Order: sequence, then C-alpha cells, then structure tokens
Amino acid sequence: MRLLRILIAVLCLVAGILVGALNPQTVAIDLGWATLYASLGVTLLVALLCGVVVGGLILAVSVVLPLRQRLRRAQAPAGVAVAPPSDPGHGAC
Repeated sequence: MRLLRILIAVLCLVAGILVGALNPQTVAIDLGWATLYASLGVTLLVALLCGVVVGGLILAVSVVLPLRQRLRRAQAPAGVAVAPPSDPGHGAC
C-alpha cells in the first residue's frame, strides 16, 4: 500500500513537471487591483491546486465535521445525556 502511494505521488509530480514544461507561454492574470504574469503551466497547476484545496475544505465542513460531532455525541456517557433534570421541590409535602 505504501509503495502504491509513493508511485502515485511520483506520477503526479512528473505530470506536474510535464504540464509546466510543455506550456511555457506567458499569460497575464488581471485581478482588478494588480496584474500577475506567469507561465501557462504554472497558472494551470496553481488553479488545480486551489480547486483541490477549496474542494477539500468544503468536504471537511459539510461532511467530516458533522460526522465527528455525531460520533462525539454517540460516544458520550449514556447517563449524562439521558438523565432528567432534578426538581428539588417535587417530593416535599
């Protein structure tokens, strides 16, 4: 399993290097307040990385955090969550 992960990481690294090397054209990215100049390959890789990071954050907020909260509630001691509130005046005459 570890070898497979290393192989996939190396393949992604090689693919990134190829994309960067095969797309050397300069592009201008206008942000409104500034203009950035970079090669097309670097721009593509940065855009892909930003998409992966944003997608991971959305997944973490929408799926992982609610599941962790549900797991935390399920692992809580049963006596603490189920015990009814005590009423000191209920048994007195």
